[in-house]
Amino acid sequence: MSDGTAPDLTDLLADSPSNWGKWGPEDEVGSLNYLGPEQVVAAAGLISSGKVFTLQRLIGDPKGDPVWPGRTPATRTQILDESTWDGEDAPQFPGGLHYADDKIDAFLQGSTQYDALGHVWYGGQLWNGYDARTTVGGMDKASVEPIAQRGVVGRAVLLDMARFRGKETLASAETYTHEDLVACAEAQGVELRKRDILLIRTNYLQLFFEMGDKFYEGFCEPGLVYSPELVQWFADMEIPNLVTDTIANEVTTDPNNGVALVLHNALMRNLGITFTEICDLEALAADCAEDGRYEFFYAAAPLKVAKGSGSPVNPLVVK
Repeated sequence: MSDGTAPDLTDLLADSPSNWGKWGPEDEVGSLNYLGPEQVVAAAGLISSGKVFTLQRLIGDPKGDPVWPGRTPATRTQILDESTWDGEDAPQFPGGLHYADDKIDAFLQGSTQYDALGHVWYGGQLWNGYDARTTVGGMDKASVEPIAQRGVVGRAVLLDMARFRGKETLASAETYTHEDLVACAEAQGVELRKRDILLIRTNYLQLFFEMGDKFYEGFCEPGLVYSPELVQWFADMEIPNLVTDTIANEVTTDPNNGVALVLHNALMRNLGITFTEICDLEALAADCAEDGRYEFFYAAAPLKVAKGSGSPVNPLVVK
């Protein structure tokens, strides 16, 4: 037992399906291997209107940046601006050039981002069986870099759980299952297919902007809830990438067993499914509700950060 009440993940997921070794002993991109040229070409065929949607939330939003508890939002610092040239020691360039320069100090997972497959683990092993000690001082295995080098392109489907349940936002700790995803797709008139990238809208982060600091009191996001059947469904559907508008993609603490972030382990650590979090799906969802088209071309490439456990990303959807 991990804390005297909740089961240890090693026991809870003892019989859970695994893709370790499926793509060889050196694989670091997991279920993204399901997205090959065939899937890319098929996804490109979904483009008809040419409408483009970007899914990244603004870094340095004046209204605040939602982040996982314990992380701090990015801080942008202005280094050079026009006032720099008010002083006599200002840099001088032939021709009179002036310019602006700034920097940010940020958690790599403090904005819309991809998790590295080695971001979470239990039992001393990461994705594909890599030793957890390979994370010391930086991720030598299953970092975000191989995902960034590869890129993510395929057919994606939006599952608008908030609209499906007739709500402005899902509530804290509200859960849904793979059966709910299937029912949502049916209600939207869209077919879920193998190797689809799944985008799930809860609009939960609207509460962050409405509630301020109170948003984090008793923090428990809505999301998918663990069951052996759900994990098997994700395995059978060969889902490469799970994308949501919440900070951590799943219900924070499982109401059935008390374990935190079970699906990060069952889906990402064991099946190699990449997680994309903190997306802004509002403009896309409104457009899908208007035109009735919930399938589209999706492309994303996180930043190439050596040994990084995650990376900011601005995913693109083209309809």
